[in-house]
Amino acid sequence: MSRLDINIRRLKAQRACLNQAAEAIRDLPGPIFELGLGNGRTYDHLREVLPGREIFVFDREVAAHPDCIPDQAHLFCGDFKDTLPTAAERFAGQVALVHADFGSANPARDARKAAFIAAYLPTILRPGGLVAADRDVAFVPSVALALPEDVAPGVYFLYRRADDGR
Repeated sequence: MSRLDINIRRLKAQRACLNQAAEAIRDLPGPIFELGLGNGRTYDHLREVLPGREIFVFDREVAAHPDCIPDQAHLFCGDFKDTLPTAAERFAGQVALVHADFGSANPARDARKAAFIAAYLPTILRPGGLVAADRDVAFVPSVALALPEDVAPGVYFLYRRADDGR
């Protein structure tokens, strides 16, 4: 598969998973966390599919399209290692959806980052909260959700915080 086809497959999976997650949390209160702003495509998509929801964005540095940059009150700028612990204290048990898009061409670095993020998910997410990610961020207590029909396993990941009685 060409690099172009791999990217197209990933973007289609990302959109399908975000749409499924947005529908699943529509009635679940709480803010959204976008881990990895990049150029702002998924942040912009989340604003569209979850209008009126507070979305907090995390990235090392802002390099997004000007229309896709949140205000300073909704931006955590810096390394996840510094910003996520602060956010976890502030938003403990409140977040309805975490979208984590941080993958790179370095599998070892991605695995370390996934483990770091996964350690904070039980603290951040409210009961029933969801995670959509481009890397496996399985955490305890979580249950893997069925992916949309057209998403191949391993391309994207969906989890729900599982200690909510469902």
